[in-house]
Amino acid sequence: MGEMKVVGGNLSEGIITTKLDALLGWARKYSLFQYPFATACCGMEFFAVASPRYDIARFGAEAPRFSPRQSDVLWVVGTISQRQGPVLKRIYEQMTEPKWVVAFGTCASCGGFYDNYTTIPGVDKIVPVDVYIPGCPPRPEAVLDGLMLLMEKVQKGTREPVTVPPREVPGLAQLRAKKARPTATTPSGEGES
Repeated sequence: MGEMKVVGGNLSEGIITTKLDALLGWARKYSLFQYPFATACCGMEFFAVASPRYDIARFGAEAPRFSPRQSDVLWVVGTISQRQGPVLKRIYEQMTEPKWVVAFGTCASCGGFYDNYTTIPGVDKIVPVDVYIPGCPPRPEAVLDGLMLLMEKVQKGTREPVTVPPREVPGLAQLRAKKARPTATTPSGEGES
């Protein structure tokens, strides 16, 4: 991918050169037209991110499109049943290139706790996923992190999937890490807890 370069002075006086792919990636990054495929409880959290409090519009992903032909980001939000699988595949095929998919929540990412014959264990069994946002439901901050990861992928033109990392290590994992460390011994020879 090319990078933008200023030729002939500073930015206000010179001209900017770049490769066409880099310019298109930069433009696509700020104009993501989303198609929400919301099927379960994560849908409420997804629509909360569009509220003024979190303001997804500042990233250029404000207005959802309810036609796959006008969309380039497919948000799969919630559990996907076996009956919904072919519909999801058809929606993905109707989208124009380039297109990206975001798996929103644990159920969309890996099936969640619905481990039975009626659900699909992750949407990546049906369509290729670009960004996984784990959580049941994911926090709005994690959704925004996932959107920023997607924007970075769009600009760079990369296609390998990424997962939103947690912002902090959960307390239980921190307790386990403390127990795994060697402990100091007391004069009686017993370890401190």
